[in-house]
Amino acid sequence: MTQEEAKKQANKKAIKFVIALFVLYIVFSQGNLFMNSVMTPGSKYYNAYISAHFNYIQGLKSALIIPAVWIIKLFGFYAIHNEMDVMVVAGPYLRVNYSCLGLGVMSFLSAFVLAFPASWKSTLKMLVIGLIAIYILNVLRIAGLGVLLGFFKSQRHNFTYHHEVFNIIVYICVFTMLYFWIKKNNKPVVAGH
Repeated sequence: MTQEEAKKQANKKAIKFVIALFVLYIVFSQGNLFMNSVMTPGSKYYNAYISAHFNYIQGLKSALIIPAVWIIKLFGFYAIHNEMDVMVVAGPYLRVNYSCLGLGVMSFLSAFVLAFPASWKSTLKMLVIGLIAIYILNVLRIAGLGVLLGFFKSQRHNFTYHHEVFNIIVYICVFTMLYFWIKKNNKPVVAGH
């Protein structure tokens, strides 16, 4: 293969990757938003059956809230929770909304990993590790807010940008993981072969 042919092939792969990344991200992110509407009472597309039997949005909320409450309790606070709230007695009241779930960054990671040309074994491994890492960071964020705002009551009004700070930290972690994953899975094209 000549250098020109290799370049054309690389350009085609890059275009295919970008298109697949864009399409998958739109499908995942908008699909999650739509499913949130399907499972939220009073919303436009609410479906009681799907909400009662396939509510993965609420499942993720509970999977974030319960371990976060355990961590908060490890720091000596008394905390109670329901399906979307964490209340730390003599501390903060935290509401875990759809925007707190990290589904946007999970959608990006999933789209990127699935669009990137790598083996299925490597893709699956990165997908699992990446999603678990995002989940753990999110649990730590919720627990961290509960603990920090419990200790520093006077600073509660200063934590209004925790979503932005969390997103920056998570995207740095995700891009770092992706960098090393791409480096490991990138096979250079050798001209003349």
